[in-house]
Order: sequence, then C-alpha cells, then structure tokens
Amino acid sequence: MTRAVYRALASVAEPALRIWLDRRVGRDKEEAQRLGERRGLASRPRPAGRVLWVHAASLGETRSVLSLIERIVVTHPDIHVLLTTFTVTAARLVADRPPANTIHQFVPLDVPRWIARFLDHWRPDAAIWVEGELWPNLVAAAHQRGLPMALVNARLSSRSFARWRAARAVFPAPLEAFAPVLAQSAGDAERLQQLGALDARCVGNLKFDGAPLAVDANELARLRAAVGRRPMWLAASTHPGEEVIVAQAHREMTTRWADLLTIVVPRHATRGAEIEAILAAEGLSVARRTPGVAPSDTHGVYLADTMGELGLFYRLAGLAFIGGSLVPHGGQNPLEPARLDCALVFGPHMTNFGDIAAALIAARGAFEIRDAKSLAAVIGRMLDDASERARCAAAAAGVAEAGRGAIDRVLAGLAPVLGALGTAEDAPNTDADAPT
Repeated sequence: MTRAVYRALASVAEPALRIWLDRRVGRDKEEAQRLGERRGLASRPRPAGRVLWVHAASLGETRSVLSLIERIVVTHPDIHVLLTTFTVTAARLVADRPPANTIHQFVPLDVPRWIARFLDHWRPDAAIWVEGELWPNLVAAAHQRGLPMALVNARLSSRSFARWRAARAVFPAPLEAFAPVLAQSAGDAERLQQLGALDARCVGNLKFDGAPLAVDANELARLRAAVGRRPMWLAASTHPGEEVIVAQAHREMTTRWADLLTIVVPRHATRGAEIEAILAAEGLSVARRTPGVAPSDTHGVYLADTMGELGLFYRLAGLAFIGGSLVPHGGQNPLEPARLDCALVFGPHMTNFGDIAAALIAARGAFEIRDAKSLAAVIGRMLDDASERARCAAAAAGVAEAGRGAIDRVLAGLAPVLGALGTAEDAPNTDADAPT
C-alpha cells in the first residue's frame, strides 16, 4: 500500500471512524465532551505568539516528556506548548500535573480533512514527537507545511524494524520528516537510520530523568496501618492473561505465608470487575479499591483498580512484579519502581525496555521469571530474606540513577528545532483564534 492509497483509504474511513469513536466513549477510552478534538475541532483558542507542538501518544511517553516540557518553558518563557496525546490516561496525567504555558488536546485521527483542520487552527511553529507512534498522514501534512520536526526518545525494536523493512518498498517509514532523531540507544539509532532517518543519534532515555511517581502521604500511612506486618508484594500494571498467573503464584506462596497479601494494580483500571471475577474464580478473597475498601485480614488480594496510584503501591509494597512482561506486550517502565526502593521481578517480554531490563538484571536489581512457579520462587525468596530484598532494591535504584542526564543531551540536540521558535521579539502578533 502506497502512501497515496493509505491517504485515500483514511478519507473513505471517516464515517466508520466516527462510529468507532462513539463506541470508545462507552469503554472509557474517549471523553465524550472532547470527541471533536479527534476530528481536528479545537476546544481551545490558539494563543498568540509561538506555539511548540509536542505529541506523546500514551501514558508512558507523556510521563517521560513532562520534565522536558518544563525545561523548555523555562528557557523559552514566551512560547506556548500544545501537548497532544492519544490516550485518556495520558490526558488525565496532564490534567493532574499541567506544565506551565501548556494546552492539552487529543490528537486527531489520521484522516486528511481532520488533520488539515487541526493544523489550520493551531499553526504550530515547531514540533517534537515522542518515541515512535508515527501517523503517516499527520506526519506528512506537518512536513509539507515546512514545520521543523524532531523525534525524541525514539526507539525501534528489532521486531518492529523487521516489519518496517519488509514493508519499505510499498510503504516507507515517515522518518525523513524528522531532524534530528534522538534515540534511546545506539541500536535504536542504527535501526532508525537504516529506515531513512537523516540525523539519528543516541542521546539516552528520557525515562531516566522522570520525576518520582506522586503519592498521597496520608493514604500511604492509612494503608500501612491496615496491612500491618503482613508479608506483601505488588503485581503492577498487569495485562490480560497475567492475573491468573499472579493468582497461581499467590496460592503457591500461601503454603509458606498464610497471611500473604498480593496487591494487583491493572494497567487499565476499567478491567476491575473482570479481574475481580478472574481472581474469585481462582478461589481468592478480593478487596476492591474502587468502593474505598481497605484490605482486611480476610482478604488475600487487594485489587487497586484506580488510576494514578502506582506511586502509592510501589512505596507500600517495596517488592514488585512488572506487568506486560509475562505476555508479549513489551513490559512497563521498571525505572518508576526502581526510584522508589523496590526490588523488581519481570517476565521475558520486556522489549519496550530491553536495555534497561538488561542493565537491571546485570546489576542484580531485578530478576527474570517465566511462569507462576518461578514468580512464586523469586518473590518468596525476597519475602524470606529482607537483606536480599534491600540489596536488590538498592541495585535497581543505582541503575536508575546512573542513567540520569539524558534530558540535557536531548535539549542540546533540539537546539535547531527550538531555534525555530525564535524569541518574544520574533513572535508574530497574531490574535488568538476562537474555537472551531
């Protein structure tokens, strides 16, 4: 499929995409009052002056770029940042932690008419995209308008590289639009360059410079009092298929620790009822957090089906399994618990964080497991040996600390793009647009 064919198909799909968006509202994947943003209809006026557009698709990318935005606004206080995301969870993070001079919008779907509407309204002066979600029509339209564009924290796994390379003859990767391309690792930079990136280089991973996850200190104290001296561990950011494995590991460990508490925080909080049924079918007594219940001595599992509380539960448990790694998802960010005094365990599918996972294993700050039996064995060893758990947590924290500094290298690499923003004196004297 050529880009022209893809563009035509995207236009034809417009009615079906409207229906799809409406259905996503019912699954809490869209905000009904903001659906227009998906069609390029801005819900906010464009501010006067220079606008830097930053696109970060989902929660992880958004967390990694917030500190970068804050630094840019300090050095360019007269600009406004338009931060677009795809997921609702990322939007809610921005609402909870809004950087200065920043407006959030949902990114429009890859329909040419909707994209034109979006770009006509916002008229960004430069753009920064995060990691690698490259919508072909959106990238092409921005590039055709002469927009300086950089790709930061870029990554491309070996598997994705093989797919793009196989498809390159009929559908080239839209990487030529970006300069520079600032990659997480040397391997990422090399793969991106082979697919057409003109200025790809390794500067490190912004996730190392992320701020520690937030916590409600009063709620942490309340939960610590409720749990008391019970042995506990956390299954964080679990995906479908992993809760059964966690339940099996829990049952195996209760032969040694009858009062064991397993905390489950699913990646998607909307799965709460589904996961409760799965755990109950495994014969476990579950307390579910959404009604405001705290775990009691009668509960073996605490199901924390809420958003934005991982910082609370990492601090509470101090021993965590990283979800998305026992199923072929690619894993979730292990640096977040590493900063919070956690010993770590994850499965073999950590391709989204391959270099970080390898560094953690090499430092013995994390252990790789493959099934319920090995999960129970490693967690059990940590519960048995507090000194080993502390050593593991300290090693993980050391890996997280050693990688810091990428944000300074990213800012240096972004100099040509940020230079397009000029100074306050250079900014055009445009009036703010009214919402479309």
